[in-house]
Amino acid sequence: MENDHSLDDLHHRVATLRRDLHAHPELAFDERRTSDAVAAALERLGIEVHRGLAKTGVVGCLRMGSGQGPAVGLRADMDALPLAELNSFPHRSKHEGRMHACGHDGHTAMLLGAAELLAARRERGPDGMIYFIFQPAEEHEGGGRLMVEEGLFDRFPMERVFGLHNWPGMPAGSFAVMAGPVMAGTDRFEITITGRGGHAAMPHQARDTVLAGAALVQTLQQLVSRAVDPLDAAVVSVTRFHAGQADNILPETAVLGGTVRAFDPEMQEMLEAGMRRICQGIELAHGVEIDMDYQRGYPPTINDADAAFLCREVARQVAGGEQVLVVAKPSMGAEDFAYLSSVVPGCYVWLGNGPGEGGCMLHSPHYDFNDAIIPTGIRYWVRLAERALAG
Repeated sequence: MENDHSLDDLHHRVATLRRDLHAHPELAFDERRTSDAVAAALERLGIEVHRGLAKTGVVGCLRMGSGQGPAVGLRADMDALPLAELNSFPHRSKHEGRMHACGHDGHTAMLLGAAELLAARRERGPDGMIYFIFQPAEEHEGGGRLMVEEGLFDRFPMERVFGLHNWPGMPAGSFAVMAGPVMAGTDRFEITITGRGGHAAMPHQARDTVLAGAALVQTLQQLVSRAVDPLDAAVVSVTRFHAGQADNILPETAVLGGTVRAFDPEMQEMLEAGMRRICQGIELAHGVEIDMDYQRGYPPTINDADAAFLCREVARQVAGGEQVLVVAKPSMGAEDFAYLSSVVPGCYVWLGNGPGEGGCMLHSPHYDFNDAIIPTGIRYWVRLAERALAG
């Protein structure tokens, strides 16, 4: 495939599509234009198209040879972020307050490019089924969970599922492939503190929610440092603290919120229990009432060892051994690919997007997907699908 002269033309067309998607970002479960473009592209290739899973999801079914061999899923995410873009290039977002700041435009375009090459090989490739999974709502809304709940694996049974994400800061075209934890599980919490409001000059007549909240923030930070094994990884971050409106009034209520992240579901349970104990202690110490709303989010993304071995071998073939990291640090970011890989064995890899200087990291208003890595991503997907089917 590396010598296929058509890849240069495909690269140009995929990059053009990617920039069109970048210019028209759509948020979670509203990826209508994007899913229309995906479905139309798959249909032009003669790939069977199914729509409607998780509202705007698209699944393309490609029968390779007799179709009687293994079945694998290749997944790309489609949604953008609610972020105002600060770039000035021609393909910048045309929709104020919406932006492809995580590269999902590139993920979608590369998988469509791979679908084109694989469709051209359907009669001479290994037997089996390839499912191209274009998932909505990866950013916080759990589109992967909804696809699973609505029957993704019942309607399209597969032995393994694979995902890919571009990664700024890694050399362009390089790969990171790890067995075990690769992305953290993430939970959210909101804590409401209710005390007794009063005059700031007479604090003894009040039950100070700001003081209780400050104590709570400090104590929560001790949970990881003193309750978690130093060799394990976990994060408890308070990211917002709202209380009061005037300088001379002690507010009746204070509201705090934030996130909890870990690589082990049991760790998440332990941290939640610890946070509840801390809230009870602050209640008693400050004479206030505390209510904590704790919501489980994405589970940890754990790569299957055998699937990771396969991905590592394919990445080495595509990029060269020196371009493949096998011992990289997992990320405390979260990924709802975890909902898919917790049902069937899977592997989620990172594809280097190049230097991240100048603020061009993920979720930055200056971010843009690097079109130069498109051929590498397409080659990876094609080789991976064929190797997975060949067994």
